[in-house]
Amino acid sequence: MATSMGCLVLLCLVSPLLASAVHGHPWGGLFPQFYDHSCPKAKEIVQSIVAQAVAKETRMAASLGCDASVLLDNSSSIVSEKGSNPNRNSLRGFEVVDQIKAALEAACPGTVSCADILALAARDSTVLVGGPYWDVPLGRRDSLGASIQGSNNDIPAPNNTLPTIITKFKRQGLNVVDVVALSGGHTIGMSRCTSFRQRLYNQTGNGMADSTLDVSYAAQLRQGCPRSGGDNNLFPLDFVTPAKFDNFYYKNLLAGKGLLSSDEVLLTKSAETAALVKAYAADVNLFFQHFAQSMVNMGNISPLTGSQGEIRKNCRRLNSDH
Repeated sequence: MATSMGCLVLLCLVSPLLASAVHGHPWGGLFPQFYDHSCPKAKEIVQSIVAQAVAKETRMAASLGCDASVLLDNSSSIVSEKGSNPNRNSLRGFEVVDQIKAALEAACPGTVSCADILALAARDSTVLVGGPYWDVPLGRRDSLGASIQGSNNDIPAPNNTLPTIITKFKRQGLNVVDVVALSGGHTIGMSRCTSFRQRLYNQTGNGMADSTLDVSYAAQLRQGCPRSGGDNNLFPLDFVTPAKFDNFYYKNLLAGKGLLSSDEVLLTKSAETAALVKAYAADVNLFFQHFAQSMVNMGNISPLTGSQGEIRKNCRRLNSDH
């Protein structure tokens, strides 16, 4: 799975948070000032540790941020989402989250949720590699379980058809603009050979490469992604500016140089999504504006608030498992 698609783009690109939307407050009961009194340095602590991690390894920016349920390790009561098909071998950054959590527990014990750490880390890592800033609504609480079935069913896979991807987003209350804008998180991050090999050798079962893939780009990819072996060889999702958050992802799609099938279909399978691809390729500010709004939309999918869930002491374990 692509690093940033398994987990958003910086991101679980469409992390299945829970099932039904929260109504009332425009952010579902969440607001950016949630910790201003209970943990005034929370945002500063997260930003500082994310900055250190991204300075050490730019690719980490694509690995930070998704639903806190994916943080849970296997235990007697939990089957971890880390092993779900879309997330297997693609979720990274857990150690950074552990570091942030430890610093926050020292500063304000039992206050800041792992879910909010991820939401802040996704924003901070995006900004650090040149992307847009947005106010992160806060006040989420952590889930009391993980859903490996939900993770398998709800996170788009690299070979999903466009209707399937759109359906998965719509199931979470997101729309077509969210699909195309959040896919732009693939402007950074890497993907494994196994996620796109089919496009290089046998896209439709006739032993031919995907006809929507640029011929010279395909030849270049084949050098590092053979028919067999090299499954874990890594390739940038945006080969032009792999470490910079910009709109080259969309420009690459227009040139037939999108890496994953789930990227290229945004241009080739729907006039509605193709129009957005062209608009974002032409106007980076429009892309940034829509991406920031879509990240807020995604972060507002059925958050646990109030007395629901818990504030985990360790992001890898439920408090009852300590």
